[in-house]
Amino acid sequence: DCCSAYSIQSPARKTMSLSTQPAASRTVTIEGITLHLAQPMTMGQEWIGNREILKQLLACWLVIDERDLPLSPRITGQPGIGKTTLAMAGARERKQDLYVFQCTADTRPEDLLITPVLAESGTISYHASPLITAVLTGSICVLDEGNRMNEKSWASLAPLLDHRRCVESIIAGILINAHAEFRCCVTMNEDASTYEVPDYILSRLQPTLGMGFPAREDELAILRYHLPFAPAEMLAMTVDFLQEAHQLSLEYSVRDGIHLLQYALKRRAQDPTHPLSADAAWRESLMKVLGEEALDLPTQSRRRKRALGDQALPQGLGDFFFESDDPLHPGR
Repeated sequence: DCCSAYSIQSPARKTMSLSTQPAASRTVTIEGITLHLAQPMTMGQEWIGNREILKQLLACWLVIDERDLPLSPRITGQPGIGKTTLAMAGARERKQDLYVFQCTADTRPEDLLITPVLAESGTISYHASPLITAVLTGSICVLDEGNRMNEKSWASLAPLLDHRRCVESIIAGILINAHAEFRCCVTMNEDASTYEVPDYILSRLQPTLGMGFPAREDELAILRYHLPFAPAEMLAMTVDFLQEAHQLSLEYSVRDGIHLLQYALKRRAQDPTHPLSADAAWRESLMKVLGEEALDLPTQSRRRKRALGDQALPQGLGDFFFESDDPLHPGR
């Protein structure tokens, strides 16, 4: 066992069970260095919708032979469509603790690994990140929004993500070998506010599991799961809006739908003596949550396509000033 040299202890330095003691009280001693472990996330959400991508994720984490190694896939898609929820569902299926590390543009290698903290006694205590806690305890770690992280931080994880399955902390001066049950995945948003992940890292984050927007029935089921008290009429309006947005390639997600419904329901409940109508509350919420442009999805879609260069190039001077169907267009 790669972790046989590690002792997991309580503050009283007695061996303890991972499953019966709170994560806040656990420490791990490696080569004389005591690490304080992070706390796992509580997982109450269920996976709703297409189970095929969940099966694909679970297949990545399978080990089919003693010489085999698990894969660390990247889960891609628009923000708010459930990438982290998918990883949580995978951890729940495997009955393992889940740790989530939120990647940012200013994430440093020591943030990913071990952080020194000045204790009240004046000594240095070492705190393991959620990732390192998962590595040591044989749990699952999600590197959330991994393509927001810079190359220097990614470089520190290269040996952990290949056949070596180990990571070195310069600050603590220790080499950490991954537990045999350690699993990892990385979520990546498809938007412009991200870094280019180096090729040598992408080659370790395989395969790519792409997530699209859910079908109508699945989207309705997700909204009902999160807001079971919402009236059917307002649920239907929200799903109709989201489905139209998906068809027009606009990036409104089920998370947007949840926030939209939440605010509308709160506005209706605010004054029981003079409640807003469902239509009025929903429309107000749409403008406050998603902006006025969300009131006219077709126009927003045309503007977006034009901004992305999806329209034909102008053929003459008149095209710069008039739409092709404008009666004033000199070409008509």
